[in-house]
Amino acid sequence: MAKAKTKAERLFSAAVLRRSFELQEPQYQQGFRFVYEGVLRDLELTDEEVAEYLAAHVAEVEAAIGRKRL
Repeated sequence: MAKAKTKAERLFSAAVLRRSFELQEPQYQQGFRFVYEGVLRDLELTDEEVAEYLAAHVAEVEAAIGRKRL
């Protein structure tokens, strides 16, 4: 059985997903919303929690998706 992820690990994963989709073309937004809401539900997080985490850890999230912070 896999080890349960900490809340910080879950937030990081959701933040990476959210930021990755923010960088995509607008035509993917509807599909993103569907996937993202399911991930939030599965990880037991809210969009507000993820947004706060992303604001506080933007450099780490950008690094994880291979972007340099400008």
